[in-house]
Amino acid sequence: MTDFHIDKLAVVGVGLIGGSLALALKEAGAVGHVVGIGRGLPNLETALRLGVVDSYTLDLAEGVADADVIFLATPVQALGTVAEQAMPHLKAGAIITDGGSVKQAVIDAIEPHLRDDVHFVPGHPIAGTENSGAEAAFATLYRDRRCILTPTGKTASEALDRMQRMWQLVGSQVVIMDVEKHDRVLAAISHLPHMVAYALVNAVGSYDRYNENILEYSAGGFRDFTRIASSDPTMWRDIAMTNREALIEMMEQFETFFAELKEDVAIGSGERLFEFFRRSKESRDEIL
Repeated sequence: MTDFHIDKLAVVGVGLIGGSLALALKEAGAVGHVVGIGRGLPNLETALRLGVVDSYTLDLAEGVADADVIFLATPVQALGTVAEQAMPHLKAGAIITDGGSVKQAVIDAIEPHLRDDVHFVPGHPIAGTENSGAEAAFATLYRDRRCILTPTGKTASEALDRMQRMWQLVGSQVVIMDVEKHDRVLAAISHLPHMVAYALVNAVGSYDRYNENILEYSAGGFRDFTRIASSDPTMWRDIAMTNREALIEMMEQFETFFAELKEDVAIGSGERLFEFFRRSKESRDEIL
Protein backbone atom coordinates (compact mmCIF):
# COMPACT_ATOMS: atom_id res chain seq x y z
CA MET A 1 0.00 0.00 0.00
CA THR A 2 0.97 3.65 -0.38
CA ASP A 3 0.31 6.90 1.42
CA PHE A 4 -1.06 8.30 -1.85
CA HIS A 5 -4.60 7.27 -2.72
CA ILE A 6 -7.31 8.27 -5.18
CA ASP A 7 -10.73 7.20 -3.96
CA LYS A 8 -12.36 7.51 -7.39
CA LEU A 9 -10.55 7.85 -10.71
CA ALA A 10 -12.51 8.64 -13.86
CA VAL A 11 -10.78 7.69 -17.10
CA VAL A 12 -12.26 9.33 -20.19
CA GLY A 13 -11.02 7.26 -23.11
CA VAL A 14 -10.11 3.77 -21.93
CA GLY A 15 -7.36 2.81 -24.32
CA LEU A 16 -3.64 2.22 -24.09
CA ILE A 17 -2.86 5.45 -22.21
CA GLY A 18 -5.86 5.74 -19.90
CA GLY A 19 -6.20 2.01 -19.35
CA SER A 20 -2.53 1.56 -18.51
CA LEU A 21 -2.69 4.34 -15.91
CA ALA A 22 -5.68 2.65 -14.29
CA LEU A 23 -3.93 -0.74 -14.20
CA ALA A 24 -0.71 0.75 -12.84
CA LEU A 25 -2.53 2.58 -10.04
CA LYS A 26 -4.45 -0.58 -9.19
CA GLU A 27 -1.21 -2.55 -9.03
CA ALA A 28 0.26 0.12 -6.73
CA GLY A 29 -2.78 -0.03 -4.44
CA ALA A 30 -3.26 3.69 -5.02
CA VAL A 31 -6.85 3.80 -6.31
CA GLY A 32 -10.17 2.72 -4.90
CA HIS A 33 -12.60 2.72 -7.81
CA VAL A 34 -11.93 3.30 -11.51
CA VAL A 35 -14.81 4.26 -13.78
CA GLY A 36 -14.28 4.12 -17.51
CA ILE A 37 -16.06 6.64 -19.71
CA GLY A 38 -16.32 6.45 -23.47
CA ARG A 39 -18.55 6.21 -26.53
CA GLY A 40 -17.73 2.65 -27.58
CA LEU A 41 -19.66 0.11 -25.53
CA PRO A 42 -17.68 -2.95 -26.74
CA ASN A 43 -14.39 -1.36 -25.67
CA LEU A 44 -15.79 -0.46 -22.25
CA GLU A 45 -17.11 -3.99 -21.81
CA THR A 46 -13.66 -5.29 -22.66
CA ALA A 47 -12.09 -2.93 -20.12
CA LEU A 48 -14.42 -4.24 -17.42
CA ARG A 49 -13.79 -7.87 -18.33
CA LEU A 50 -10.02 -7.36 -18.21
CA GLY A 51 -10.17 -5.53 -14.88
CA VAL A 52 -8.94 -2.26 -16.34
CA VAL A 53 -11.98 -0.49 -14.86
CA ASP A 54 -14.37 -1.35 -12.03
CA SER A 55 -17.39 0.13 -13.76
CA TYR A 56 -18.19 2.03 -16.94
CA THR A 57 -20.67 4.44 -18.39
CA LEU A 58 -21.44 6.15 -21.68
CA ASP A 59 -22.69 9.18 -19.70
CA LEU A 60 -19.87 11.65 -19.06
CA ALA A 61 -21.76 13.53 -16.34
CA GLU A 62 -22.51 10.31 -14.47
CA GLY A 63 -18.95 9.07 -14.77
CA VAL A 64 -17.15 12.16 -13.49
CA ALA A 65 -19.52 12.78 -10.58
CA ASP A 66 -17.66 12.47 -7.26
CA ALA A 67 -14.38 11.63 -9.02
CA ASP A 68 -11.27 12.90 -7.27
CA VAL A 69 -9.12 12.73 -10.41
CA ILE A 70 -10.36 12.85 -14.00
CA PHE A 71 -7.83 11.63 -16.54
CA LEU A 72 -8.62 12.73 -20.09
CA ALA A 73 -7.18 10.33 -22.66
CA THR A 74 -9.11 11.22 -25.79
CA PRO A 75 -7.63 12.57 -29.04
CA VAL A 76 -6.17 16.03 -28.48
CA GLN A 77 -8.83 18.01 -30.32
CA ALA A 78 -11.58 16.46 -28.19
CA LEU A 79 -10.02 17.31 -24.83
CA GLY A 80 -11.42 20.84 -24.58
CA THR A 81 -14.95 19.74 -25.44
CA VAL A 82 -14.85 16.87 -22.96
CA ALA A 83 -13.55 19.13 -20.19
CA GLU A 84 -16.22 21.76 -20.91
CA GLN A 85 -19.01 19.17 -20.83
CA ALA A 86 -17.69 17.58 -17.64
CA MET A 87 -17.06 20.82 -15.74
CA PRO A 88 -20.59 21.40 -14.31
CA HIS A 89 -20.64 17.89 -12.87
CA LEU A 90 -17.27 17.88 -11.08
CA LYS A 91 -17.07 18.08 -7.32
CA ALA A 92 -15.15 20.88 -5.64
CA GLY A 93 -11.47 20.08 -5.37
CA ALA A 94 -11.43 17.64 -8.26
CA ILE A 95 -8.29 17.47 -10.39
CA ILE A 96 -8.43 17.26 -14.18
CA THR A 97 -5.31 16.04 -15.91
CA ASP A 98 -4.62 14.68 -19.36
CA GLY A 99 -2.23 12.63 -21.45
CA GLY A 100 -2.18 14.79 -24.57
CA SER A 101 0.99 14.95 -26.64
CA VAL A 102 0.44 18.67 -27.34
CA LYS A 103 0.08 21.01 -24.40
CA GLN A 104 -0.47 24.64 -25.45
CA ALA A 105 -3.53 23.81 -27.54
CA VAL A 106 -4.94 21.67 -24.73
CA ILE A 107 -4.41 24.39 -22.13
CA ASP A 108 -6.03 26.97 -24.42
CA ALA A 109 -9.02 24.67 -24.90
CA ILE A 110 -9.55 23.73 -21.24
CA GLU A 111 -8.62 26.70 -19.05
CA PRO A 112 -11.40 29.05 -20.28
CA HIS A 113 -13.94 26.55 -18.92
CA LEU A 114 -12.16 25.86 -15.64
CA ARG A 115 -14.10 26.51 -12.44
CA ASP A 116 -12.37 28.25 -9.55
CA ASP A 117 -12.83 25.19 -7.33
CA VAL A 118 -11.52 22.65 -9.89
CA HIS A 119 -7.83 22.09 -10.60
CA PHE A 120 -6.15 21.44 -13.93
CA VAL A 121 -2.70 19.87 -14.23
CA PRO A 122 -1.67 19.47 -17.90
CA GLY A 123 0.42 16.35 -18.40
CA HIS A 124 2.01 14.11 -20.96
CA PRO A 125 3.36 10.64 -20.18
CA ILE A 126 6.01 9.87 -22.82
CA ALA A 127 5.17 6.24 -23.36
CA GLY A 128 3.13 4.22 -25.79
CA THR A 129 2.91 1.55 -28.42
CA GLU A 130 1.25 1.42 -31.81
CA ASN A 131 -1.70 -0.48 -30.30
CA SER A 132 -4.95 1.03 -29.09
CA GLY A 133 -8.07 0.13 -27.15
CA ALA A 134 -8.56 -1.39 -23.70
CA GLU A 135 -6.91 -4.64 -24.76
CA ALA A 136 -3.66 -2.75 -25.40
CA ALA A 137 -3.38 -1.48 -21.80
CA PHE A 138 -0.77 -2.91 -19.45
CA ALA A 139 0.36 -1.95 -15.95
CA THR A 140 4.05 -1.42 -16.70
CA LEU A 141 3.69 0.98 -19.63
CA TYR A 142 4.94 3.98 -17.64
CA ARG A 143 7.72 2.25 -15.73
CA ASP A 144 11.11 3.92 -16.28
CA ARG A 145 9.54 6.46 -18.63
CA ARG A 146 9.31 10.22 -18.35
CA CYS A 147 6.09 12.08 -17.67
CA ILE A 148 6.11 15.80 -18.39
CA LEU A 149 3.83 18.12 -16.42
CA THR A 150 3.32 21.65 -17.73
CA PRO A 151 1.61 23.66 -14.98
CA THR A 152 0.20 27.07 -15.79
CA GLY A 153 -0.29 30.15 -13.66
CA LYS A 154 -3.66 28.74 -12.60
CA THR A 155 -2.32 25.37 -11.46
CA ALA A 156 -2.45 24.99 -7.66
CA SER A 157 0.76 23.67 -6.11
CA GLU A 158 -1.15 21.05 -4.12
CA ALA A 159 -2.75 19.65 -7.27
CA LEU A 160 0.60 19.63 -9.06
CA ASP A 161 2.19 17.77 -6.14
CA ARG A 162 -0.53 15.12 -6.19
CA MET A 163 -0.20 14.50 -9.91
CA GLN A 164 3.57 14.36 -9.61
CA ARG A 165 3.19 11.74 -6.89
CA MET A 166 0.68 9.79 -8.98
CA TRP A 167 3.05 9.48 -11.92
CA GLN A 168 5.96 8.59 -9.70
CA LEU A 169 3.92 5.77 -8.19
CA VAL A 170 3.38 4.17 -11.60
CA GLY A 171 7.12 4.25 -12.25
CA SER A 172 7.62 7.50 -14.16
CA GLN A 173 10.32 10.11 -13.80
CA VAL A 174 8.39 13.36 -13.59
CA VAL A 175 9.71 16.47 -15.32
CA ILE A 176 8.20 19.93 -14.86
CA MET A 177 8.53 21.82 -18.13
CA ASP A 178 7.55 25.06 -19.82
CA VAL A 179 4.64 24.59 -22.23
CA GLU A 180 6.37 25.98 -25.32
CA LYS A 181 9.49 23.90 -24.67
CA HIS A 182 7.35 20.78 -24.33
CA ASP A 183 5.62 21.28 -27.65
CA ARG A 184 8.86 21.96 -29.52
CA VAL A 185 10.74 19.07 -27.89
CA LEU A 186 7.92 16.64 -28.63
CA ALA A 187 7.68 17.88 -32.20
CA ALA A 188 11.30 16.80 -32.57
CA ILE A 189 11.42 13.50 -30.70
CA SER A 190 7.91 12.15 -31.29
CA HIS A 191 5.78 14.03 -33.80
CA LEU A 192 8.39 14.26 -36.58
CA PRO A 193 9.29 10.53 -36.41
CA HIS A 194 5.62 9.64 -36.78
CA MET A 195 5.26 11.94 -39.80
CA VAL A 196 8.36 10.37 -41.38
CA ALA A 197 7.07 6.85 -40.73
CA TYR A 198 3.66 7.60 -42.26
CA ALA A 199 5.28 9.26 -45.28
CA LEU A 200 7.73 6.41 -45.77
CA VAL A 201 5.00 3.76 -45.80
CA ASN A 202 2.99 5.81 -48.30
CA ALA A 203 6.06 6.39 -50.49
CA VAL A 204 7.05 2.73 -50.60
CA GLY A 205 3.49 1.47 -50.79
CA SER A 206 2.75 3.62 -53.86
CA TYR A 207 5.92 2.66 -55.72
CA ASP A 208 4.58 1.35 -59.04
CA ARG A 209 7.59 0.29 -61.11
CA TYR A 210 6.52 -3.32 -60.58
CA ASN A 211 3.00 -4.70 -60.74
CA GLU A 212 2.93 -5.90 -57.15
CA ASN A 213 2.92 -4.58 -53.60
CA ILE A 214 6.60 -4.50 -52.66
CA LEU A 215 5.71 -3.95 -49.00
CA GLU A 216 5.25 -7.72 -48.86
CA TYR A 217 9.03 -8.05 -49.09
CA SER A 218 9.66 -5.84 -46.07
CA ALA A 219 11.78 -7.39 -43.33
CA GLY A 220 12.87 -6.40 -39.84
CA GLY A 221 14.44 -3.04 -40.60
CA PHE A 222 11.50 -1.59 -42.50
CA ARG A 223 8.95 -3.06 -40.11
CA ASP A 224 10.77 -1.80 -37.01
CA PHE A 225 11.25 1.67 -38.44
CA THR A 226 7.64 2.04 -39.59
CA ARG A 227 5.98 0.34 -36.59
CA ILE A 228 4.62 3.66 -35.36
CA ALA A 229 2.79 4.18 -38.65
CA SER A 230 0.28 1.66 -37.27
CA SER A 231 -0.72 4.18 -34.61
CA ASP A 232 -4.22 5.67 -34.38
CA PRO A 233 -4.76 8.03 -37.38
CA THR A 234 -7.24 10.16 -35.43
CA MET A 235 -4.74 10.80 -32.66
CA TRP A 236 -1.98 11.77 -35.07
CA ARG A 237 -4.25 13.92 -37.21
CA ASP A 238 -5.07 15.91 -34.08
CA ILE A 239 -1.43 16.20 -33.02
CA ALA A 240 -0.37 17.42 -36.47
CA MET A 241 -3.13 20.03 -36.49
CA THR A 242 -2.58 21.34 -32.96
CA ASN A 243 1.23 21.52 -32.97
CA ARG A 244 1.64 22.83 -36.52
CA GLU A 245 4.23 25.56 -35.94
CA ALA A 246 6.70 23.39 -34.04
CA LEU A 247 6.09 20.41 -36.32
CA ILE A 248 6.67 22.41 -39.51
CA GLU A 249 9.91 23.74 -38.03
CA MET A 250 11.13 20.17 -37.43
CA MET A 251 9.91 18.95 -40.83
CA GLU A 252 11.95 21.72 -42.46
CA GLN A 253 14.94 20.70 -40.35
CA PHE A 254 14.50 17.12 -41.55
CA GLU A 255 14.18 18.27 -45.17
CA THR A 256 17.52 20.07 -44.86
CA PHE A 257 19.35 16.96 -43.70
CA PHE A 258 17.54 14.68 -46.14
CA ALA A 259 18.50 17.02 -48.97
CA GLU A 260 22.13 16.83 -47.82
CA LEU A 261 21.97 13.04 -47.83
CA LYS A 262 20.29 13.02 -51.24
CA GLU A 263 23.08 15.19 -52.66
CA ASP A 264 25.76 12.93 -51.16
CA VAL A 265 24.13 9.92 -52.82
CA ALA A 266 23.68 11.76 -56.12
CA ILE A 267 27.34 12.75 -56.43
CA GLY A 268 28.53 9.37 -55.15
CA SER A 269 30.72 10.79 -52.41
CA GLY A 270 31.69 7.88 -50.21
CA GLU A 271 33.57 10.20 -47.85
CA ARG A 272 30.58 12.49 -47.31
CA LEU A 273 28.19 9.55 -46.95
CA PHE A 274 30.43 7.93 -44.38
CA GLU A 275 30.65 11.17 -42.42
CA PHE A 276 26.87 11.66 -42.53
CA PHE A 277 26.25 8.12 -41.28
CA ARG A 278 29.00 8.40 -38.66
CA ARG A 279 27.46 11.52 -37.12
CA SER A 280 24.06 9.87 -37.04
CA LYS A 281 25.42 6.68 -35.47
CA GLU A 282 27.25 8.58 -32.73
CA SER A 283 24.13 10.61 -31.87
CA ARG A 284 21.99 7.48 -31.80
CA ASP A 285 24.53 5.55 -29.70
CA GLU A 286 24.56 8.34 -27.10
CA ILE A 287 20.83 7.74 -26.51
CA LEU A 288 21.56 4.12 -25.66
